[in-house]
Amino acid sequence: MSTQPIIVSGSPHVHSDRTSKKLMYDVIIALLPAFLVSIYVFGISALIVTSVAITSCILFEYVIQKYLLKTSVTITDGSALLTGILLAFNLPSNLPIWMVIVGGLVAIGIAKLSFGGLGFNIFNPALVGRVFLLVSFPVQMTMWPTAIENNTTVIDAVTGATSLGVIKEGLQYGETMTEISSRIPSTISMLLGFTGGSLGEMPALALLLGGLYLIIRKVISWHIPVVMLTTMAVMTGIFWFLDPQHYANPIIHILSGGAILGAFYMATDLVTSPMTKKGMVIFAIGIGVITVVIRLFGAYPEGVSFAILIMNAFVPLINKYFKPRRFGSKIKAKIV
Repeated sequence: MSTQPIIVSGSPHVHSDRTSKKLMYDVIIALLPAFLVSIYVFGISALIVTSVAITSCILFEYVIQKYLLKTSVTITDGSALLTGILLAFNLPSNLPIWMVIVGGLVAIGIAKLSFGGLGFNIFNPALVGRVFLLVSFPVQMTMWPTAIENNTTVIDAVTGATSLGVIKEGLQYGETMTEISSRIPSTISMLLGFTGGSLGEMPALALLLGGLYLIIRKVISWHIPVVMLTTMAVMTGIFWFLDPQHYANPIIHILSGGAILGAFYMATDLVTSPMTKKGMVIFAIGIGVITVVIRLFGAYPEGVSFAILIMNAFVPLINKYFKPRRFGSKIKAKIV
């Protein structure tokens, strides 16, 4: 008697009629508002960095799959395109083009294809590319174009620290939050995106609208972004309540840096996040805690990228201990 082999495909495993390709393009659509804001604030340089990141990711995936791995080419599934956009969103708009290309190579060649391609990568490819560039070229990766109040056109020659960078530097030199507050953008500026930073960390309102779109479309679950941001708000709120002169308030921590981008678009990656709701909660709490610890006590003013990558490593363990109930398993009924 002949038996048919069971073929187990890589993640994501979604129980619906939607394909991975449709999910990828839904995320791309959700990122469009933030992309338009970044072009408005940073000008043509934002378009150039994004175009180069997308082109390099797609090109490297094609070349590596066709000529090195000699496997089927999957550049039409939208994953390389999305990786390029997310990589660009984690970069300053004035980053040299060759560095953007290097980031694309690391994201696709090392973080994705070396593990077997989409569904088999352990870490978020765009974040791996971003962290590699940050560690290798720290000066260029922290020279952020600065948006000027009442004049949102940004000149690449005008650079400065992000809000979190200004706060950390000021506190290290003995300043209080009252003194520092005059040098950081207002809450409205952070919401609308008229601040310095990477392409995707400044337009908070646009990112929130895109995240809401993904939740309504059921591309992502609300558990990871809501729990992660709530964890950050609670932790930073406690420190701020105890000593408001030496710790920023929760609103600044949520609206500045990569908190919203990471919560809705990076941590929710279907391949590198847990499968169950309980697992997602544990995963999100871990990201929130690590992010706050790095921001408040670490050397870097930002910690979202590192936090997500660290928790990505724990996803197999989380999935092991928080498995979904097996189909057909008995449920013990409680008799009242």
